[in-house]
Amino acid sequence: MDLDKQLKLTLHTAHLKALTLKREELKTLLDLETKRKFQRFAQTMYEWENKPGRQMTRSLKMGWYFKIILHKEISKYKELVIQFTIQNHVVVNRTLFTRTVGNFLTDRFEVWQIAINSTRITWKNKNNQVPKSQCSESCLPGYRKVPGFSIQYCCHSCVLCAYGEISNITDSENCMKCPDHEWPYENKTRCIPKQSEFLSFNDDTLSFVFIVLSLLCFGKTLLVLVIFILHQDTPVVKANNKSLSFVLLVSIMLGFLCVFLFLGRPVDVTCLLRQISFGILFTLAVSSVLAKTIMVCIAFKATKPNSMWRKWIGVKLPICIVLACSSVQVVICVSWLTISPPFPELNRHSYQEKIIIQCNEGSVIGFYSVLGYMGILAAVSFIIAFFVRTLPDNFNEAKYITFSMLVFCSVWIAMIPAYMSTKGKYTVAVEIFAILISNSGLLYCIFLAKCFTIFCRPELNTKAYLHSKRNL
Repeated sequence: MDLDKQLKLTLHTAHLKALTLKREELKTLLDLETKRKFQRFAQTMYEWENKPGRQMTRSLKMGWYFKIILHKEISKYKELVIQFTIQNHVVVNRTLFTRTVGNFLTDRFEVWQIAINSTRITWKNKNNQVPKSQCSESCLPGYRKVPGFSIQYCCHSCVLCAYGEISNITDSENCMKCPDHEWPYENKTRCIPKQSEFLSFNDDTLSFVFIVLSLLCFGKTLLVLVIFILHQDTPVVKANNKSLSFVLLVSIMLGFLCVFLFLGRPVDVTCLLRQISFGILFTLAVSSVLAKTIMVCIAFKATKPNSMWRKWIGVKLPICIVLACSSVQVVICVSWLTISPPFPELNRHSYQEKIIIQCNEGSVIGFYSVLGYMGILAAVSFIIAFFVRTLPDNFNEAKYITFSMLVFCSVWIAMIPAYMSTKGKYTVAVEIFAILISNSGLLYCIFLAKCFTIFCRPELNTKAYLHSKRNL
């Protein structure tokens, strides 16, 4: 009997241990199943929230709005059923209210179902609108995303595209550069063709000013030439070689007209002619001034008895001086055109927002050789005229030549740094301005006094007056 009791007790103890073991195994199995299904739930939520138009589901991640409660139980089919209750927490006057707004559950076939009553949800904003579950606003076209310093990888800042770049999509990570012939629109969402810049005949106020000034100066020079032709037999015109005066006036007049070669869209012909014509015409004018200065000096020395300088007075010497000095400039220009001639080009690098249509001088040495040679002739004329400026009144043209060469040299010395420091059409404008001012200096300084004598002091324009001055 004791043996039977002991056996029953042993069996009962074993049965209890078996039941305890089954319960622990079942609990372990339930925990594993719960973990597996929760992972499936998290994956399903991730896939769900990344679908378009799922802002309400995305907002479930905002803990201060909602609370998700997990329920797990064994169905009648011996399967683990997981259900999530979604609760909305609302704080009114420091009192917390909880409201169930939906659930998320799975059936025995592991099909997830979600049900949310959006009318029961209270959002934490003024208009009760669904908030966005993101820490940064989307970057509009014209901006690019820059990673922020937040812990969340999705947070970023929006930065305007750099100079010359665009972006035409939302949340662009990089901006694109426009082609060389295009430039970003104001909002930097698309590229537009760059504007072309040159001194146009039609649409440029600066060109209109230069045209008016050039024509006015040309008309004044032509008027002076007509006056000198009509009064070519008077002492004032004949006093300092009228042939040189005519050559000088013609070269000044053509110099004013060569301004038109610098205007308009540069082409092959204008690029070749503008600097060459300017260089030769100005050399011709300065050579005429130099010849006038030399002839003034020779004429004064020839007044002495038995002077050897009398044989040099005439037309041949000044013509030879003009031809010799101009020939050197012609050789320089021909060499320039032969070695590296000027040509039109599109400058896309000086300004990023526009294309400069300009003439490339080809050889910088050639360009500055032309200017340098003119400067040498002007300097020689200035020095000679300065030393003979104290001649008698009959030959006082040296005073005007001195002042005209001073103006001429000052203009071109100031022009060189201004020419090198400007860009685009303003470079051409600086050269045109120098041409107009230096030509006007020659015209007014040398011929204005003579025209004044011809019209306002005709009594001084007689042989009797000249002889009386010579006898004093």
